[in-house]
Amino acid sequence: MSDIILITGNVKFTITLDPGVWIFDDRKIDLNTYFAKSSHDPLPNGKQEEEEEIRKLSAFWDREIQEGAVFPPTLKTEKRFLKEKIITGTFAMPLAPFLQNAEPLPEAKELAIVTEHNEVTIPLAQAYEAILGFSKDGKPLREDGPVHFYFGDGSNREAPITHVRRFVVR
Repeated sequence: MSDIILITGNVKFTITLDPGVWIFDDRKIDLNTYFAKSSHDPLPNGKQEEEEEIRKLSAFWDREIQEGAVFPPTLKTEKRFLKEKIITGTFAMPLAPFLQNAEPLPEAKELAIVTEHNEVTIPLAQAYEAILGFSKDGKPLREDGPVHFYFGDGSNREAPITHVRRFVVR
């Protein structure tokens, strides 16, 4: 199994994806929390952010009053926690930056996700919202990878498209 995935088809540039190096990319997202925070959105975005900020400030002041000032962790401690998270985390990468770099031609309307077993076609607009899972519990997806394809709305989070081999823009 090759870990390299191509974006080809109705694009200006063919793009080569190597999920093995994404662990070092700052654009990666934590797959364990990504769908959880976007699945329940009862308030409009601005209002929800304001409510969250008020809760954080309130908790901060409560702690200051009860415990006194707490000094922030050192850079060395932060690096240790970051390394620990990378070693044990489950991560994904947004597909949008790669599609944008491929520059789909104006007549391109859909994306074919070619897997080892079949082909799934989705509208190109929906593909820009997608994310590609590339690690689970700190390990690359060797058995059914190299990536898992998740729709941006999380509708297939329990059963992602697996065994992805390439993307073809049509």
